[in-house]
Amino acid sequence: MALSKAGALLVAPGKLVLGGTRTPTLQLTLLRWVHLPAGGGGQPPENVVRIPRVLQLRLAQKPPRRGREVPVVPTRAGKLLLRSRRPHLSQPRSLTLGRWERPVLVSAGWKKRRSHGDYFQLERSQEQAPALALQPPSTARGDVSFQALGLRPALVAALQALSITQPTAVQRRVIPALLRGGNALCAAETGSGKTLAYLLPLFQKLLSWSALGPALLPSPRSLVLLPSRELAEQVRTVASSLGRPLGLRVGEIGGGRGMASVKNQLHSDPDVDLLVATPGALCKALRKRMVKLERVCCLVLDEADTLLDPTFFDLVEEVIMQAPIAYRPKEVADKWDTKTQLLIVGATFPEGLGQLLSKVTDLGHFTTLTSQNLHHLLPHVQQKFIRLKGSDKVSELLQLIKDHDLSSGAILVFCNSASTVNWLGYILDDHKIKHLRIQGQMPAAMRAGTFTTFQKGQSNVLVCTDLASRGLDTSSVDLVVNYDFPSTLQDYLHRVGRVGRVGSKVSGTVVSFVTHRWDVDLVRKIETAARRRTSLPGMVSAIKEPLPKKRLDSG
Repeated sequence: MALSKAGALLVAPGKLVLGGTRTPTLQLTLLRWVHLPAGGGGQPPENVVRIPRVLQLRLAQKPPRRGREVPVVPTRAGKLLLRSRRPHLSQPRSLTLGRWERPVLVSAGWKKRRSHGDYFQLERSQEQAPALALQPPSTARGDVSFQALGLRPALVAALQALSITQPTAVQRRVIPALLRGGNALCAAETGSGKTLAYLLPLFQKLLSWSALGPALLPSPRSLVLLPSRELAEQVRTVASSLGRPLGLRVGEIGGGRGMASVKNQLHSDPDVDLLVATPGALCKALRKRMVKLERVCCLVLDEADTLLDPTFFDLVEEVIMQAPIAYRPKEVADKWDTKTQLLIVGATFPEGLGQLLSKVTDLGHFTTLTSQNLHHLLPHVQQKFIRLKGSDKVSELLQLIKDHDLSSGAILVFCNSASTVNWLGYILDDHKIKHLRIQGQMPAAMRAGTFTTFQKGQSNVLVCTDLASRGLDTSSVDLVVNYDFPSTLQDYLHRVGRVGRVGSKVSGTVVSFVTHRWDVDLVRKIETAARRRTSLPGMVSAIKEPLPKKRLDSG
């Protein structure tokens, strides 16, 4: 047998190849290289076996035996999808793996000590964020402006005053669906413009319906629930800028200020059009009868994967139970007996979502709106993975900060615990690197202005936990460093989403330090999804039916 120039294995009579193994009955021998004549003049032998590229790469990795060198399969010419320290493991962008082909992974041997120092990176396959891409010519029909989506001219003018002229892909899909009414679930990648996607239909609904008479207790007309005070402040700022020229009033209550402050905020504007709140502060206000939700026409759960984790689940359930959630779409359109339109927003969703929603509404009438790139690795962000010893992470981080041009953008450094954030902050102080810190154990009053200071550019390095990975606007960030590799694929997607956002001037880069054996398991899944161009495994993008009662009780 021989390997031809065309990539075929020519098998001599009586010989058979079985993955490079030897058996007594089937002798495996390599006879010689055969180059078929150019122009198709010659006829190939009768027995020809095509070698898949994956097998060629696997054979190239095997060490030579008995002094014979194994030929290295050269990397195809052209741009790369994945660049490896070992060139023969790089994957060109033009290569598409077959359905049953098993990719050869750079990280396959990363659980061994000798792998320290190895790395690979996912190259940018496009310059523009997927959320900004226009519809393909085959599906694009006419105008794709905000006005064409059904928004009022007053709303369009308010957007233009904020220098927002064209909707993102997510907004083009979500806004018309929400204007039609009915409960909905919006699942889209981070940084795709989900906040405006639900605020614009909400404001149009408030403008269309006149306010009811005065109430005995403060009663907002709409409610947005968010998991952190920083997120609530950010959404309130966006909503106020958009609602002020429309005559809509926006209020906010959050934790860390005390109930006296919450009471003053609620009574200063009892019939606020939109209330932005965190679960803890809102539930305390509901229990003390400082506010009621009987008049809420629209309830938004933003960053649903965090809101419905064990920390907030009971609080969110308490809020939903006190709002008159619509059971069917036609109940949302009834102006005389208005029911609450429920919108769930996030990049990933927990499995318990269906259990909660089935208590208040019909899951069969829930509209699911997902983006095309949901749960995929962002194609416009360069992502590098470095296998390191734990003792080498500090020096690698310091070198990254030293080499980074802070004039091009800021740096986010993610850690998995508050103690690591503090410890790493002391090291940066020793090296005279100006930075800020955000972690959950800090008092809310101390955290309040930290992120605002970072957004204003007064400090270009922020060391933080995953508290800063959910929803916060980080359009000024150019580099994300995963000092500690995230514990889940959902956390990885959220951290990567801090760069390359709508409004960012640069696409950004993410560098991840891979230290532990359990980190390698996640990296393998990420590398496999990147090579296959598929979504990351284990993600939930739809509402599941409630679990059986026995399973619920045991959980």
